[in-house]
Amino acid sequence: MPQGKPAGKVCIHLNEHLLCELFGQAERPKVCSNFSFDIEVCGTCREQALQNLDWLEVNTAC
Repeated sequence: MPQGKPAGKVCIHLNEHLLCELFGQAERPKVCSNFSFDIEVCGTCREQALQNLDWLEVNTAC
């Protein structure tokens, strides 16, 4: 996504199982490769992760 991925929009590189099709490839964006799982951000399930990311987006916007 050359212009970046907007918050709340699914990445175009996720497959039908929500797995990254670029995982392990040189083309994978640095921001994705550098991301480390953190229970405080990701929670224990996808729904919790999305809620946490929504909160971060709203509360840290400039």
